[in-house]
Amino acid sequence: MTDTRYDALQQLGRESRMPDSPEAAVLERVAAPSQGKNYVVRFTCPEFTSLCPITGQPDFAHIVIDYIPESWIVESKSLKLYLGSFRNHGAFHEACTLMIAERLVDLLTPRWLRIGAYWYPRGGIPIDVFWQTGAPPEGTFLPDQGVPPYRGRG
Repeated sequence: MTDTRYDALQQLGRESRMPDSPEAAVLERVAAPSQGKNYVVRFTCPEFTSLCPITGQPDFAHIVIDYIPESWIVESKSLKLYLGSFRNHGAFHEACTLMIAERLVDLLTPRWLRIGAYWYPRGGIPIDVFWQTGAPPEGTFLPDQGVPPYRGRG
């Protein structure tokens, strides 16, 4: 008997090109395997890249996404392609961070989601952007995101 739960996925198990833009990227979801339980799913993207909307120079970030699923989980290959699609996208750090978070919230309707975007310095100033949907459910094991603040050579 063939498992048909994943037949609608367009990218997993298939050759997939990097989308031209975040708007063109297809984010996919599958049913959460353990509905009704508070477990945290973490994605870490230590090599996130986007472009400064003014200068066109590359910006780099270490992004950590934590969420507690309700009915859906994000399919990881589609998330990888979505995050990669920012490579040629011009937007300020804050806009990129919130665009990622809001797209995931719209797709998944999670119980809870937070994003930490730790942007590497340009012009000598690192910018870190944090957002979450609200307080996590009581009793949730929530590890630190594990990204130390920027210290330069110190």
